[in-house]
Amino acid sequence: MTVGVLLVTHEGIGTALVAVAGRLLRPLPLKVEAFEVPFDADPEALLPAASAALRRVDGGAGVLILTDLYGASPSNLAARVARLGTPARRVSGLNLPMLLRVLNYPELGLQELPTVAAAGARIGVIHDDA
Repeated sequence: MTVGVLLVTHEGIGTALVAVAGRLLRPLPLKVEAFEVPFDADPEALLPAASAALRRVDGGAGVLILTDLYGASPSNLAARVARLGTPARRVSGLNLPMLLRVLNYPELGLQELPTVAAAGARIGVIHDDA
């Protein structure tokens, strides 16, 4: 049993990050899927599709949900999906280093992966004065 990873993002973000991760880490060590929320979408109408995406990536040990911007529509939709029954944890501030870090620790459980995700995001941000 493994943790699945669901990216719930604004349009164009999640799919691009999954594509890059797939090129760098062939094959992906965890089930990963992007669920993108259109800017003009009704989040209530998207709930069934987001729930289905969550169930698809669940490898039996729950799902880590990564969102791009806390408090925005994708993040709010992720919060609703996380309460529907499948064990889930959420982390916002998604970036490529965060996703890669999570995927490099596929053996970790749902309780540990949010900390790994947050560390990956922080470590991946470099202030380069050059």
